[in-house]
Amino acid sequence: MTTLLEGAKKLVSRSSDVGALVAGLETAVTNARGRLDDELVDAAQEVVDRASGRLLLTADHTIIAIAGATGSGKSSTFNALTGLELSAVGVRRPTTSWATACVWGTEGAPELLEWLGIPARHQVTRDSMLDVGREDRRLDGTVLLDLPDHDSTEVSHHLEVDRLVKLADLLVWVLDPQKYADAAIHDRYLKKLSGYGDVTMVVLNHIDTVPEDRREAMLADVRRLLDQDGLADVPVLAISARHGIGLDRLKDEMVERATSKKAMRTRLQADVRAAAGAMATASGTGRPGTPARDRTAELEESFADAAGVPIVVDAVAASTRLRARRATGWPVTSWLSRLRPDPLRRLHLDLGSEGRALTKAARTSVPEPTRVQRARVDAAVRGLADDVAKDLHRPWQDAVRRASVQHLDDIGDRLDSTLAGTDLGVARIPVWAGVVRVLQWLLITSAVAGAGWLAVLAVMSYLKLPEPETPSVIGVPVPTLMLLGGVLLGVLLGVLCWVLVAFTARARAHAADRRLRTGIRSVIADLVTKPIDAELEAYNKVRHGLNDALS
Repeated sequence: MTTLLEGAKKLVSRSSDVGALVAGLETAVTNARGRLDDELVDAAQEVVDRASGRLLLTADHTIIAIAGATGSGKSSTFNALTGLELSAVGVRRPTTSWATACVWGTEGAPELLEWLGIPARHQVTRDSMLDVGREDRRLDGTVLLDLPDHDSTEVSHHLEVDRLVKLADLLVWVLDPQKYADAAIHDRYLKKLSGYGDVTMVVLNHIDTVPEDRREAMLADVRRLLDQDGLADVPVLAISARHGIGLDRLKDEMVERATSKKAMRTRLQADVRAAAGAMATASGTGRPGTPARDRTAELEESFADAAGVPIVVDAVAASTRLRARRATGWPVTSWLSRLRPDPLRRLHLDLGSEGRALTKAARTSVPEPTRVQRARVDAAVRGLADDVAKDLHRPWQDAVRRASVQHLDDIGDRLDSTLAGTDLGVARIPVWAGVVRVLQWLLITSAVAGAGWLAVLAVMSYLKLPEPETPSVIGVPVPTLMLLGGVLLGVLLGVLCWVLVAFTARARAHAADRRLRTGIRSVIADLVTKPIDAELEAYNKVRHGLNDALS
């Protein structure tokens, strides 16, 4: 971005926004890579590179390329404009694939010619000793290129033409009266320049060979063809390089464009906007949708089902009942519950901090998702992606879909590790269970003490020993009351605890379900939502970048 702005400062017009246009296109290209068609993105990247390079070079020179077919008089026109016999004409034309360059003004020109790829042997400085007083200073700040014939049988020739046509600030197409309607130039070049009217000129050479009464009709026909090519604003000049007809007007047009220093900026703007327009057509301007609430609910439910959350929640409830009853049941019979396996431990869950450390690399014993569950997850994910991308163009719909399912293979492991790492809240018994445990032991102790007391009294009665006075409460001996009360109250307390245990099991199951679903939502965010959001962010950056490039 910094280099682009530095290059933009070199433009004559300080208000130029070419740097901003290029930066916008560069943003779009960066974020469209891998999403839009590679050929389209590569072409836009080429424009970015070309425009960036041009912005960093001199803005004091205007590159004017003269192009045409074999026999059009292109090189004669080049020689007439330079006032020097620099390009071979007709049968003497060399077979080299290099263009010839004539430069007016040397400051900054070497770097520009190097960027153009013109060998030193094909470069001439117009204000050198060759001029011998014939120089035309009006073209100061101009690099005039004589391109190879675009219809040459040598592939290297028209490849060089294709390359330099993209680099020139101003294009002058030389047509021949006998071949001005040739499809080779119209289909291959002129039609593709429909957005470049401000940096394109067309000259009809050899006008001296056309009878005067047919010249206007021929020019009108050329005009018609250019209109069909989308170049309605491009001027058409009639010249004869050999006899000097119309050369002054042609030079005036070139001088006007060169001295205004707008050709480079206009050409770069046209390049950027053409590339941005093509990308905008492919990318579209639709807005991402918002998935329906039932869609996100179905996605979460499908993930929870595949992870085995219902199984774990049921295990939490069962484990809570088992552990609470073991802690609060009547001590005489509660030990029997220890013979039953803990449902959570059978699933390798709730093993404590040390157990979790040991099982980080191991899987839980929660059953693997079935094919039906996997298909449900896949359908829910794709449905979410379709809701989000339904108004986008096909390339972005495909990109969002790819992003949504690219981590589906990792879902099983992530869900399993989420289950293993979630605190299910069953490690500690409820506070009330501790109180009940104390009461149960007090009651059993009371019952045992009462039984012991009655046993002592029975022995003393059997041995005919004098019995001590036994206290009573409402007519019931205290030891009897201790025995029966401890047993009966213990049983009643156990029954009451069943109700409390059931309530606690349901509460902890609900709490575990909430914690597990929080973890499930985190998995969905990491594996589905964030990849989709990344695509949507790229899409928005492409849109904003293209808007900047087209502004």
